[in-house]
Amino acid sequence: MRRLAVALTAASVVFAMSAAAASALSAAGSGAKSTHTRTNRSATRHRKSTTHHSAAALTAHGQRIHVLPSLHLNANQSNNWFGYDQGALEQGGKLFTSITGQWTVPTASQHTKGQAEASSDWIGIGGGCVDSGCTVTDPTLIQTGTEQDVSATGAASYSSWWELVPAPSITISNMTVHPGDRMSASIKEIVSLTNVWQISLKDLTTGQSFSTTVPYASTHGTAEWIEETPLELGTSPGLASLPNLTNPNFDLGTVNGTAPALKPTEQIDLTTSSGQIIGTPSAPDSDADGFGACAWAGSCVAPAS
Repeated sequence: MRRLAVALTAASVVFAMSAAAASALSAAGSGAKSTHTRTNRSATRHRKSTTHHSAAALTAHGQRIHVLPSLHLNANQSNNWFGYDQGALEQGGKLFTSITGQWTVPTASQHTKGQAEASSDWIGIGGGCVDSGCTVTDPTLIQTGTEQDVSATGAASYSSWWELVPAPSITISNMTVHPGDRMSASIKEIVSLTNVWQISLKDLTTGQSFSTTVPYASTHGTAEWIEETPLELGTSPGLASLPNLTNPNFDLGTVNGTAPALKPTEQIDLTTSSGQIIGTPSAPDSDADGFGACAWAGSCVAPAS
């Protein structure tokens, strides 16, 4: 009987998520035209990513968008995400109504001479794997974060943004981001399970802040803290190359108002198509609310707290 009850609970969560996802996609699709490209999902524990660039930003950055990763056999690897992801079924049926996190904007520098490279750091609700085996994924995603890019000439640029998938993202034009700035981000539902959200991003170093309240039909299925690479379009399409990045040291994460109790099993490594690990999160810090994220490394030392 206990196994049956668990199965029914899982099924009810998945059904509720599917209905909410359909509503979200329909609502968002009635607005700005989506620019997303998607690949097939699989039953391995892969996290996906979607566009966080507006149409203007796409032009300015040479046709760069975010998509689902190519799939690997290893259940905790992705080819464009690394960080931590928690899922509703993995967490015993918990739905996510808020998330917070802090990170330091990484200093980006060119890894390979003459090559344009790109990265972003963000928190989000939705978009990841709902269960530990990734048999269920969350097709909705609400997120906010920073971008750290390097041009082919080696010039670095930094910005901030927020997004409601599948609509295009919005660049936060009144916030100037610098490498080394400490950022604090929050996404929360105003009233639980009403699909009205407050998105906030503050630069703790400069005091600049942004906040907006928006309706969005989320499935509430996952929560994540991620460092990412996007997809490049144009004459040589493919995932953006990862720049050299200093460690952002994610910290002070919460979900639903409490510490997330991060576990090593929830971490995601960034790999090449051949399986080489080029970005890896550390083990959780001592209070399990943060972690390090090391680019171009196969291991990463956990921060003290």
